[in-house]
Amino acid sequence: MSNNSAFQEISYAGQVVIVTGAGSGIGKSAAQLIASRGAKVICIDLNQSGIDECVDLITKSGGAAEAVVLDISNQKNVMDLIATLGSTHKRIDALVNCAGYPGPTGKFVEEITWSDYQKVIEVNLFGAIWLTQAVLPIMKKQKYGRIVQVASIAGKEGNPKMAPYNTAKAGLIGFVKGVAKEVAVDGITINALAPAVIATPINVNTAKETLDYMISKIPAGRLGEPSEVAEIIAFMGSKACSFTTGFTFDISGGRATY
Repeated sequence: MSNNSAFQEISYAGQVVIVTGAGSGIGKSAAQLIASRGAKVICIDLNQSGIDECVDLITKSGGAAEAVVLDISNQKNVMDLIATLGSTHKRIDALVNCAGYPGPTGKFVEEITWSDYQKVIEVNLFGAIWLTQAVLPIMKKQKYGRIVQVASIAGKEGNPKMAPYNTAKAGLIGFVKGVAKEVAVDGITINALAPAVIATPINVNTAKETLDYMISKIPAGRLGEPSEVAEIIAFMGSKACSFTTGFTFDISGGRATY
């Protein structure tokens, strides 16, 4: 049994944490919250202005952060960046992967071009795999690590007319389950999180029909807020999440209860 206090368990003091998708929405909220608990946060996104703003908010609040532009659908760039960060900071304690791309919505599967389908999988699944492959050797060496993969309710239940996104997020959940069993004795946990629809910029271009469907499935009758998701992520990425691995956490306003 741990002798650490509850505060010590959720504290990120002295830790280096990577947060992808930190330019907006869930990633931005998670980066700010984790930084407020003591971590040096590496804010990663394709959106330069978004991560610059995130870093500015963190530093003005007394936290520590840096901004890095990265397209996680580029394998070489992912591998090179993580290697550089590991060498520079001498450790990576947690990876929080919030980067996501919904792709086409409101389209029947047979209407979706393969290039559109493939891009969604590259960002939401391949990118998550490459990030995990890159950080695991560092975490294994330090015998400690936390990996948080933001999946989706779409990966559990599927949403109509969102076939590429459903495919990628279901694959991500399966990936997490298997990898967790590989690294369970290395002091590393890896878990997924399945939000229902959250009030973030990712939904700006979602077809109204699809958005209305997703909201109608939520017993709470509203969109989730990024700050609500960030609270669960902060636990999943902390020392407190020590005996839960391979699990898919729910934050769906009651839509998913399994």
